[in-house]
Amino acid sequence: MTNDSAAFWNKVARRYAGMTIRNPDAYEMTLDLVRARLRPEDHVLELGCGTGTTALRLADAVAHYVGNDYAPEMIAIAEEKRADAQVENLVFCTGQLGDGSLPKGPFDVILGFNVLHLLPDRRSAFANIAQNLQPGGLLISKTPCLGGVYRLLQPLVAVMRMMGKAPKLSFLTPARLERDIKAAGFEIIETGSYPKRPPSRFIVAQKL
Repeated sequence: MTNDSAAFWNKVARRYAGMTIRNPDAYEMTLDLVRARLRPEDHVLELGCGTGTTALRLADAVAHYVGNDYAPEMIAIAEEKRADAQVENLVFCTGQLGDGSLPKGPFDVILGFNVLHLLPDRRSAFANIAQNLQPGGLLISKTPCLGGVYRLLQPLVAVMRMMGKAPKLSFLTPARLERDIKAAGFEIIETGSYPKRPPSRFIVAQKL
């Protein structure tokens, strides 16, 4: 991620932490789908964990859970939440893909929710994710896919970016995202869109 991206998320972190989940039904469904793939002995890394909401919900399903974000202000809020909840098998840290700052793996599962469309170099990122997974390990993600007809939103997003109200993002289609993941040496074993419009693509991919 670029310094500009980190600066954006640092600036909005407190406001982001106070926002309500837009589609709670889809969020709860996603948590159920993820839990069905986790095992009590798993070591898990969540990329782009933000303020730690999802990490706190899922940590009790595994042996060890690491929440990672490249925005220090997000991690500061996540640490406050973890301390209040007293979750002992959960740690938070700053870092990003590709620069050696991530916790040492390999992990059994790597999670990425609402983050893959923000990556500036998906090919390199997916390769790095594969390197940090055990053989047969899982990449579980959910990603807003605003390609196709939703590209009509690009001018609006560009204006919002100039005003400092939106991050840089890619307008992906589900098919393009899945091709990129497969190209990094994964097999797609589960997909779904929750919600369907605009599609927020849930993908479970296994490292070959």
